[in-house]
Amino acid sequence: MNTRRKMVMALGAGALTVPLASFAQRAKVWRVGFLSSSVRPASLDSSNIAAFANGMRDLGYVEGKNLTTEWRFAEGRFERLPGLAAELVELKVDVIVTVGPQATSAAQKASATIPIVMVVSNDPVRSGLVASLAHPGGNITGVSNSSDDLTPKHVEMLLSMVPKLSRLAILTNPTNAGHSTMLKSIETAAQKFHVKMLAMEARSLQEIKNAFAKMVRERAGAIIVMLDPVFVTERGPIAELAAKHRLPSVASFREYVEDGGLMSYGQNLAEHFRRMTTYVDKILKGAKPAGLPVEQPTKFELIINRKTASALGLTIPQSLLISADKVIE
Repeated sequence: MNTRRKMVMALGAGALTVPLASFAQRAKVWRVGFLSSSVRPASLDSSNIAAFANGMRDLGYVEGKNLTTEWRFAEGRFERLPGLAAELVELKVDVIVTVGPQATSAAQKASATIPIVMVVSNDPVRSGLVASLAHPGGNITGVSNSSDDLTPKHVEMLLSMVPKLSRLAILTNPTNAGHSTMLKSIETAAQKFHVKMLAMEARSLQEIKNAFAKMVRERAGAIIVMLDPVFVTERGPIAELAAKHRLPSVASFREYVEDGGLMSYGQNLAEHFRRMTTYVDKILKGAKPAGLPVEQPTKFELIINRKTASALGLTIPQSLLISADKVIE
C-alpha cells in the first residue's frame, strides 16, 4: 500500500471518529437516584413527585431516552434508608435526590462524592447537612424549608379558631432532626398565650393512631401537624383522625387540607419538587453542589377547608378568609 493511500485511509478513519464520539455524547443516559423515607405512591403522577418528573421532562430529560430514574422508598421504615442509599451508590448514579432529612442524612453517610439534591429538609445547617445555606460546602444542596419560622403563625391561626384553647398537641417525628427547633418555637408561642404544648411522637401510621389516642386522653383541644415525609404520605388518615376526635388542625402543606384537614399555611411542596430539578440539571451540566446555594421559599400560601370547619362547628374568622389563597368548599 503506497503512502498516499495510507494517508487517505487514516484521514477517513479519523473523520469517522468525530461523528461517532459526538453521537456517543448525545446518547448519554443520566442515572438519577430518588430516595424517600415515605411510602411509594400508588401513582407517581398523582403525587408531588409528578412535579419532579414533569420538571425534568421540561428541561429535556426523557425517561428511557437520556434519563433513568432509580426509585427507592423506605415505606416509612427509616432503618431501610442506609441500605437503599447504599444501593444507589452501588449503581453509580450521577445524582441522588432525597426527600426529607432522614433520607438526606442516609445519602450523606453513604457517599461524600455523589452530588445530593435535597427537598423537604428543615434547618439543614443545624442538622449538619450543609455548612451554610449560601455556601453548602460539601456534596449536598437543594431546597430547604422555613417551617420553623411559620410555627408561631400556626399557633395564632388555631387560637383564632379556638379562642379558649388550653392544650395544643404537636404531631412530631423524633427522627426528623429539624423538629426539635420547631418544637421550641411552638413552645415559646404557646407560652405567650398560656397554652400547654403536648408533643406527640410518631414515625408510622400505627404510631400516628397511638398519638391521637394519647391526645384524647390528655384532652388536647387542637393539633399542629409538622412537615415530614411520613405525615405528608399519611395526611388522609391524619385528617380523618382529627375529624373523628373533633380536633381543629393546621399543617404546613396544602395537600393536608385538600384531603380533609382544616387549615394549612406554608410553602407549596409541588413547587419545591419542581425547583429541585433545576439543581439536578445544573449538576448534570457540571456544577458542583458546594457552589450552589440552598434555596428557601419566599412565598407561603394559606388554605382553608370550609367543609371541615363546618363539620367541627367552627366559624372561620373573617381575617383568615380574607388572607386565604384558597378556600375549599
